[in-house]
Amino acid sequence: MNISRHSDLALRTLMLLAVGDRDGDRMTAGAIASSVNASPSHIAKIVSRLVSLEVIASRRGRGGGLQITDSGRATSVGELLRTLEGPGEAVECEGEQPCPLSGNCRLRHGFAQAREAFFATLDPLTVEDIVHSPTRQVLLTLEPRFAPSGDIDSR
Repeated sequence: MNISRHSDLALRTLMLLAVGDRDGDRMTAGAIASSVNASPSHIAKIVSRLVSLEVIASRRGRGGGLQITDSGRATSVGELLRTLEGPGEAVECEGEQPCPLSGNCRLRHGFAQAREAFFATLDPLTVEDIVHSPTRQVLLTLEPRFAPSGDIDSR
């Protein structure tokens, strides 16, 4: 089972914010983009989505930046991925021409069950769970690092 690049970067964004959020520290979208080797515009779209889901908070201006929310820390990885990935199917059965098997295909049903099993496996994991050691130690070494609250400009 694959997840989209968008969902992958959303999880990485949350992980970075969860591990670095201490004493009110914040991180800019540009710093996140640099840390995960993604374009700033792609991270900006992801940040917008995560803010709308209320798993991160954004503050503009001096001392601004991004922080994970308490509900973001407690968010189920499976539920988050279901939301980010949407209701699509694991395999696109309908192309330009309708599939002659679509009404009677057990494989399509099997793929749907496999997709749900994938998400269900991740349901018990929270964002907080996935940033514990050894992941935490690796995340802390990524550049650029967090700036203390008040040291970030309004990028």
